[in-house]
Amino acid sequence: MLRAQARTRPSGRRPSFNDEVLASHVERFNEGVRSGDFTRMLEQFTEDAELAFEGVPVGPFRGKPAIAQAYAEQPPDDEILILRTRESGEDLVVADYAWRAEPAARAGSMILRLRDAEIDRLLVTFG
Repeated sequence: MLRAQARTRPSGRRPSFNDEVLASHVERFNEGVRSGDFTRMLEQFTEDAELAFEGVPVGPFRGKPAIAQAYAEQPPDDEILILRTRESGEDLVVADYAWRAEPAARAGSMILRLRDAEIDRLLVTFG
């Protein structure tokens, strides 16, 4: 009997728990872009999470209510795709992303800091 092989990433390593959190975040973010409702995405954030940006003059937003308000007042208008993922520690994920409208062009990076399987801090860079 053949055993099913675990999925591997282009780097040859198997997806980690952090990869799964990132994939879930992107899926929920994109769902929010399509529906205008970011509730499911916000479920992944700790109550005292921080959302910060580099390269655009917004934020930072501290606490889940402030993050929710930011997405309600200035919702993104395009979905994202992950171009490359790298981890920089046990509770940190760094991923380069592109906008779906320009899937071959790196738009920036997302740096997720995790605490107890939730996003404690999200830094989104542009450029």
